[in-house]
Amino acid sequence: MNGKQIIQLAAILGALAVAIGAFGAHGLEATLIKNGRVETFETAVKYHFYHALGIFLVGILAILKPNWRGLNFSAINLAIGILIFSGSLYILSIFGINWLGAITPIGGVAFILGWLGLFWAMKKNK
Repeated sequence: MNGKQIIQLAAILGALAVAIGAFGAHGLEATLIKNGRVETFETAVKYHFYHALGIFLVGILAILKPNWRGLNFSAINLAIGILIFSGSLYILSIFGINWLGAITPIGGVAFILGWLGLFWAMKKNK
């Protein structure tokens, strides 16, 4: 992906974070309360949005430094983290499928890899 595509990905993921958060607060409130998962859902939205912003910043860096290696790795892992970490928490919160909590840490590992990929790109590229 080039910088523009990374920023486009971040824009879509950011818009989804806002939409999902608003839907949770207004359309799913009763379900989340019934399932006892309001805080879990809020955590999913926060991590989703924080990492969409991270992808946006990686995209800006990719535009400024298009030859830097490691930025795609970073953006892709942050996006995978959103999908697995936040996605599993969304489903857990709404549908009460508790076994999904077991895969949530895989998304956390993807987040960590994304941030470490950014560190590596900063360290190895001039």
